[in-house]
Amino acid sequence: MFKKLLGKFSKDLGVDLGTSNILVYAKDKGIVINEPSIVAVNARTSQIIAIGRDAQEMLGKTPAHIAISKPLSKGIISDFEVTEKMLRHFILKVHENSFSFAPRPRVAAGIPLEITEVEKKAVEDALYLAGAREVHLVEEPIAAAIGARLPVEESLGSMVVNIGGGITQIAVLSLNGVVTWKSIPIAGDELTKSIIQFARDNFNLFLGERIAEFIKMRIGSAMELEVPLEMEMRGRNLVTGLPAEVIVNDEQIRGAISRGINAIIDNIKATLEVTPPELTADIYERGMVLTGGGALLKGLDKLIAGATEVPVRIADDPLTCAVRGLGVLLENQALLKQVSVPTGRKK
Repeated sequence: MFKKLLGKFSKDLGVDLGTSNILVYAKDKGIVINEPSIVAVNARTSQIIAIGRDAQEMLGKTPAHIAISKPLSKGIISDFEVTEKMLRHFILKVHENSFSFAPRPRVAAGIPLEITEVEKKAVEDALYLAGAREVHLVEEPIAAAIGARLPVEESLGSMVVNIGGGITQIAVLSLNGVVTWKSIPIAGDELTKSIIQFARDNFNLFLGERIAEFIKMRIGSAMELEVPLEMEMRGRNLVTGLPAEVIVNDEQIRGAISRGINAIIDNIKATLEVTPPELTADIYERGMVLTGGGALLKGLDKLIAGATEVPVRIADDPLTCAVRGLGVLLENQALLKQVSVPTGRKK
């Protein structure tokens, strides 16, 4: 009875703990937080100076005593204390206009497929310490599939390729569960690093991470474009140590990131090869869905479709697909119980 009463007044939250971005969905409000998973810490005092977008603005511009921390790596917590403080900051931000007696929220959080019990407990503990009343952990491909409105409850094969910042998760789903899957540490961040390495190898140019990311988003592509694109690439010349600028085009950037793209496609094929034939038939008929920020790379859907001979579509707003799926689960308690990952803590 008391739990039901709390549920009426609490702001239930869906939390997507991404390597690059953290997204928070508030029940009845939609997505209320969409900020980088970055924290600026004063190394002298161990105090947090900035979180999210404010910390991102400091990237590559800080003095020696200010460290920029990315506490989430490949979908798991790499710095527990900083993650807990970051989550507390965002949960308080959601509740800042609420009544002072508002109960602590019930939280549904996405976790990677390849996660250990220790890593799972770290996510759960961090959320409880940040202010959660109740925590449900949901595998990210299932959350993304629900966000993309795929029929995960039915005995139909659904295939999701979730390309995030730190990892790419490829999963075949049926009857509220994952049947076959692969998880690889090649995703958006790895493609960005490839561009940084390309600039170093070909132009003796040292690029900042934010600049490389911007180049990837502006002119990066998986296939040849109908209209060629080019832009300035600015950094520091490794020979002279002075600022320098070169012009690069989409063909050069495509070549720089091609190894990572091919690795993703090879793993999609490998997942299809071990999928039961009945589910393969469903996927061949209904296609696969791309989610995550990496799905926005120009021409990626067409390249995957050509390589696998399976129809491919990009989910509506793929970057927020998983957190929207968590939001749907908050509204459907029965389905949330079915797809939640078992934990050692009693609810």
